[in-house]
Amino acid sequence: MNSFQYVNARTTDTAISEAGNQGRFLAGGIDLLGEMKEYIAQPRQVVNIKELPGTREVTRGKEWKIGANVTIAELERDAELKRVFPGLQQAAAEVGSPQIRNVATVGGNLAQHSRCWYYRHRDIRCLKRGGSTCYAREGENRYHSLFSGNPCISPVVSNLATALAALDANVVIRRGKEDVTLTIPEFYAKAWDNPQAHHSLGPSDLILRVEVPDGGRRSAYRQVSEKSSFDWALVSCASAGKVDGRKLSQVRIVLGAISPVPHQVSAAHELLEGKELDEALAARASDLILKDVTPFAHNGYKVPIADALIRRTLLQLLVNA
Repeated sequence: MNSFQYVNARTTDTAISEAGNQGRFLAGGIDLLGEMKEYIAQPRQVVNIKELPGTREVTRGKEWKIGANVTIAELERDAELKRVFPGLQQAAAEVGSPQIRNVATVGGNLAQHSRCWYYRHRDIRCLKRGGSTCYAREGENRYHSLFSGNPCISPVVSNLATALAALDANVVIRRGKEDVTLTIPEFYAKAWDNPQAHHSLGPSDLILRVEVPDGGRRSAYRQVSEKSSFDWALVSCASAGKVDGRKLSQVRIVLGAISPVPHQVSAAHELLEGKELDEALAARASDLILKDVTPFAHNGYKVPIADALIRRTLLQLLVNA
């Protein structure tokens, strides 16, 4: 780890000013410190943002406002959030270990960088780190994307992003002197086109909070991992929608860990709108979502997992009253 300056920021403007173009924000530090130890990230200045005002609260109402510094454990333990947004609570409960959830933050989970082992290897300069080759394409790719809009096939790994996308949540960031609101697809859009991007944030963009509309929709989240706990998702899936008997409306289905962005297909949402859900309809929706899938040499096993999770999370909406 290289030497760096450490600054405690007390205001948002100070944090952005101190970070500049060669600094990094520090909240839980789970991802940043690992990159610094491996010389992947070498910021000249680390700006502590844990005490920024307005970033540690959860405000309930027609629209829930969840501060960027709220910990994953706080989401997991919030009984009212579990009642209103069960899918989001289920996603939080799958993040890391209890020790990690006690420290990791909402903002950090959304902004974390690639877990691709080629990107994380200190001696390899892959495409995402400014090199010319995505080594995963012809190499070991069993944890990588089934869909990609650029040569890099590293997938997004944020549990919360998958659940929040299904809930039509927004992320409020401070960009310069202005607060900017991004949808979850907008928050990750740059990663679809740009192999070096992990998300759409600039170097000094700072996540302030997440806003989740409470529109009376049910939600569900499931993931499959190699280990039963403390492991990254091989595939994750979140579904949300209004349910009247068995009839669905305002449906969203989002897959994680299979694309550089939380993956959703509008044709599947349109198929489900206003229809009564059964296993056959869930299977048709899954077929639409996975129609253009392009597995690589070692990750074709993800396709049947994704199919099963889509159908199961959809059917879970009928019982998540």
